[in-house]
Amino acid sequence: MSFEKKIDLNYQRARQSMVEEISSKGISDLRVLEAFLKTPRHIFIDGAFSSRAYQDMSLPIGYHQTISQPFVVARMVELILKGNIFEKSPLGTILEIGTGCGYQTAILSNFCRKVFSIERISPLAERAKANLQSAGIKNYLIRCADGSLGWPTFKKFDAIICSAVSNNVPEPLIKQLNVSGKLICPVGNEKNQNLVLIEKKEKKEIIRKVLDPVLFVPMLPGIVNEDKVKK
Repeated sequence: MSFEKKIDLNYQRARQSMVEEISSKGISDLRVLEAFLKTPRHIFIDGAFSSRAYQDMSLPIGYHQTISQPFVVARMVELILKGNIFEKSPLGTILEIGTGCGYQTAILSNFCRKVFSIERISPLAERAKANLQSAGIKNYLIRCADGSLGWPTFKKFDAIICSAVSNNVPEPLIKQLNVSGKLICPVGNEKNQNLVLIEKKEKKEIIRKVLDPVLFVPMLPGIVNEDKVKK
């Protein structure tokens, strides 16, 4: 067996162990587990942390940002898929706030025609594009913009996922959510945060549910261009 094949086999075994772990923690949607099983998380992580790529933990990706814990990503994805009109069919479009390294984008790409993703730090946006290309993902569009304002050109989405915490769910995001769509966002401060699930039943009928305690980096305003942020 070649060295490269041995490494790939080791990663496959590590992915399987990770999927078994998040399943044991309560993720039951087989589609979600399958997406995690086939997505190479190590591609999205700096080499220094490759040995921990398939541990159920967040890891630094530079610029004071992290790749989210696999269980938390799986939990959010499962929530937007469960119990609505999209459960048995693909979503049309998903808006992701906080592209980061692109791993969650890759996971989401399994469940919709296209992922629209916003990253405020331009070097991370470019890195995510390279990572997604390496992973063979094609159905996405990344923009460097202020995620709290929603997609730069007004557009409606079947689901919206935020990967950064805000004091409140940004109103522009609620406006960009389709009727029957779901939005999930961590809400709180640096010490106390919970996932908040929003379901838009009708144009003016919004249902909010406060769910699991989590820990995310803050959702900050504006954009950060190359050389204007410390790694």
